[in-house]
Amino acid sequence: IIEIHDYSNTHLDITKIDSIEQCKPYVNTANPTWIQVKGLHDIEFLKQLWDEFDFHPLIQEDILNTTQRPKIEDYGEQIFMVLKMLYIEDNVLQQEQVSIVFTEKFIFSFQESERKIFLPIKERLAIENTRMRKGGPDYMSYALMDNIIDYYFAVLEDLNEEIENIEEDLWSGEDSNALSSIHRIRRQLLQFRKSIWPLRDSINSLIRDESPLVKDETKLFLRDVSDHTIQIADSLDNNREMVSSLHDMHQTNISNKMNEVMKVLTIIATIFIPLTFIAGIYGMNFEYMPELSWQYSYPIAWFVMILVTIGMVTYFKKKNWM
Repeated sequence: IIEIHDYSNTHLDITKIDSIEQCKPYVNTANPTWIQVKGLHDIEFLKQLWDEFDFHPLIQEDILNTTQRPKIEDYGEQIFMVLKMLYIEDNVLQQEQVSIVFTEKFIFSFQESERKIFLPIKERLAIENTRMRKGGPDYMSYALMDNIIDYYFAVLEDLNEEIENIEEDLWSGEDSNALSSIHRIRRQLLQFRKSIWPLRDSINSLIRDESPLVKDETKLFLRDVSDHTIQIADSLDNNREMVSSLHDMHQTNISNKMNEVMKVLTIIATIFIPLTFIAGIYGMNFEYMPELSWQYSYPIAWFVMILVTIGMVTYFKKKNWM
C-alpha cells in the first residue's frame, strides 16, 4: 500500500496509488510530499520507485534488510533513518523496522506491515496552519521519528507495570511463575535497549552535522527527541536493576522456603530421636527385662513417649522454633 501526501500550509492532497506511473506527477511538485509505503514484499515495485526518485543503492539495500540496527546516515542529497517500532503483543515485545528517507522536497517512509503507526501524524497533517503543514521534509521526518519514540514510552509503561506486578507477587508469595516472567522481562529490556541506544548517538550526530537538508529550527526539535531517548535509556537501566533485584528476591524466597522445609524435617527428626531410643531399649532381646512382665508396661511406654513429645514441642515453641 502506498499513500502520497502532498501538502502545504493551505493545501493537502492524499492519494493511494498502485503503480509507478501515478507517482510521476509528484516528481516535480513544489510542495513537500510524504510518500508512505506499507509492506516490503513487492521488491520489483520498490525498485521502480527507488529508480524513479534516484535512491542511493546503499539505502535500497538497507531498507530491505530488516535486521538493521537503528541509525541515521547522511548521503548528501538524501538522509536515511532506520528505526525500530516496538509494541507488546501477547506479553511478547515485537519490533518492526521503519525506514525514513528525506530529501529537499520528499519524505519516504517504509514499514514492514500495514499497522497504522503514523495515524497521529495524519491527524495533525489534516489541520491547516500548523507547524506540520508549514514545515518541510526535515520537520516531517522529525515528526515521524518522534511519533515512534512516543510508542517507546507506552511500551516502557507496560513493562513498568509488569515489573510492579511481579514485585507484588513476590511479596505476597504468589510467585510460581515469577522466574520465567523475570527472564522474559530481562530479555525484553535488553531488546528495547538495543533499539534505543544507537538511536541516541545517531540523533546527536545529525544535530552536529551541517547538512543543508536539516534546518536549525528542526534541530531544536531533534534535541528534544534526543532528550527523550536519554530519558528512556535511563529508565531502561533502572528497570534492569529492578529486575536484577527481583531475581535476587525470588532466589531468597526459594531459599527461605527450603529453609522452612528443612526446619520442619529437622524438628520431626529431633522429636523422634528419644522415641526411637525408648523403642530401641525395649526392642532388645535380653532374657531378663522386668518391665516386659508388668501388666501396664505397654500403656506406660506409650505415655512416656507422648509425654516426651509434648515436652519437646512445648520447648520448641517457647524457643520460637515452631
